[in-house]
Amino acid sequence: MKETKAVAGKGDNVYIPYEKRTGNESIVYFTRDLSAAGLKKIYERVNGAISGKIAIKLHTGEPHGPNILPRSWIRNLIEKDIPTGTIVETNTYYDGDRYTTEQHRKTLEINGWTFCPVDIMDANGTVMLPVKGGKWFTQMSVGKDMLNYDSLVVLTHFKGHVQGGFGGSNKNIGIGCADGRIGKAMIHTYEGDKNQWGIAKEEFMERITESTKATIDHFGKKVTYVNVMRNMSVSCDCEGINAQPVVTPNVGICASLDILAVDQACIDMVYAMKEKDHKDLVERIESRHGLRQLTYMKELGMGNDRYVLIDIDHDDVRIDAHKAVEGVVPFKLAEED
Repeated sequence: MKETKAVAGKGDNVYIPYEKRTGNESIVYFTRDLSAAGLKKIYERVNGAISGKIAIKLHTGEPHGPNILPRSWIRNLIEKDIPTGTIVETNTYYDGDRYTTEQHRKTLEINGWTFCPVDIMDANGTVMLPVKGGKWFTQMSVGKDMLNYDSLVVLTHFKGHVQGGFGGSNKNIGIGCADGRIGKAMIHTYEGDKNQWGIAKEEFMERITESTKATIDHFGKKVTYVNVMRNMSVSCDCEGINAQPVVTPNVGICASLDILAVDQACIDMVYAMKEKDHKDLVERIESRHGLRQLTYMKELGMGNDRYVLIDIDHDDVRIDAHKAVEGVVPFKLAEED
């Protein structure tokens, strides 16, 4: 499973300005409308290939997590646009309130994920998916139930992450679809190492990304990505009530058929903010070497880091990241509506 001679990328933790990137451009849609209506509107721009039995991968969070996506928004989206959809998750690698399937089910109930089916994909076992072109893995262990679905909607709360630097669509899939015992161990821990979280920095980002590639290659063109830039703590939703206070302004929602483009656009918006607004999140991203997620996705041919950003609030005019965050206001805790 591990390529022992692999070497992590070096010098890849530098933010690359848009004008210095090369290659094709993908389409990324953007709205400032952080509401159930805004989520529905932008999802409908990128759902053309979604059909059959639909998995909706989102982070359902630890008990009482303050920053997870509003359940009312997700319920509205599913009822209106994905009525046969199933939320999918996997158990955690750490011992907590989602470590076993029984614990996980209780947490889902506490957090209000009771309005549609939720499939804990590794509850009944695991399956290996091939990793094409990877240097750390030739295959990745994921929840067995993934094979039951035809399409994947990746609905992500974009935020920081304690070890990944940031959690976008790549982290949501790469860690979130890997099963709790085998797949997540492959990403986080060297074989025989007593340090459960021993793999970090560039190597960790590469392992996440190879895990993601296994899943999105499995679904092919029947996958789409929506990133919600709201309540962006430097902490992941896996930290629940222990998450660091949010200081980064809310921005909006990005959506694309290109996983690299959608994560890159969100990072560009963070970097385009004023220093006082983005310094905490940027420090978290760079101190963990999180930008390697982006460069490695490009190296693996998973998407484009150049994109056309379409403002769906203003007649689909093309804008840039600076325009998208123009006028963002200091953070105030968003209430669920």
